[in-house]
Amino acid sequence: MTDTRIALVTGATAGLGRAVAGALAGHGIHVLVHGRDAKRAAAVVNQISKSGGSAQAVLADLASLGQVRELADRIASDHNAITLLINNAGVGAGRPPYRKRQLSADGHELRFAVNYLAPALLARRLIPALKNGAPARIINVGSAGQAPVDVADLRMDNHYTGAQAYYRSKFALAAFTFDLAEELAGSGITVNCLHPASLMNTHMVRQSMIPPMSTVASGVAAVMNLATGSAGGTVTGRYFDGRSEARAHQGAYDPAIRSRLRTVTAELLAPFLTSSGQATR
Repeated sequence: MTDTRIALVTGATAGLGRAVAGALAGHGIHVLVHGRDAKRAAAVVNQISKSGGSAQAVLADLASLGQVRELADRIASDHNAITLLINNAGVGAGRPPYRKRQLSADGHELRFAVNYLAPALLARRLIPALKNGAPARIINVGSAGQAPVDVADLRMDNHYTGAQAYYRSKFALAAFTFDLAEELAGSGITVNCLHPASLMNTHMVRQSMIPPMSTVASGVAAVMNLATGSAGGTVTGRYFDGRSEARAHQGAYDPAIRSRLRTVTAELLAPFLTSSGQATR
């Protein structure tokens, strides 16, 4: 390891996450490569090591909040301080006609669970380690596709489509970003959200049967702008489209909407949070 900076990248075994992990390692950062599959995670670690970087694999299925909690606690135990959390892992809209609803291990709609609840829980449980590593950064990889969450139907028992579920999860992630940034103001931790690039050439996009429009490299540049660039260390509570500051869905800024989402999220995550140094609302 060339310095003391440590970054956790979720969903780092393929696509954007894998490329970002390699880019961070190229900057001398020790990368915690998260994935579900041990062989795929090991392959990324080996690739980084062969390029002269430093990395290690950390495994968890983010569809299980219990495993998310164990992942965070294992990282905090092994590393007293981390400097960067990139919540990149996600589940896309799926295959057309996007009608197959899936539930997580805890019974939540799968996209809401993986794209929103998992990064929210991971961030909260890692706040002490991030404070120890301050100045530190949290980057939530979102999407320009956003739609307000129906808190009365979080499982989307009615009118389900994978695309709508995806949009709702990314709306929630943006709203959470703004909330957490306010909570952590003055802590030395910045929290920002970004749409890295439109329809990158990744498995998620190819699975949706939509022709890719952007390269993974363009998404990496956007993430690295916040991860290692000056912008990510000077602004907080912002939404970026690529490398430019932009506006998320207007509803994500609405105090009443955010309050309702914050309340229901706190209820869902309560069993997986403790009072010992964790940020709570």
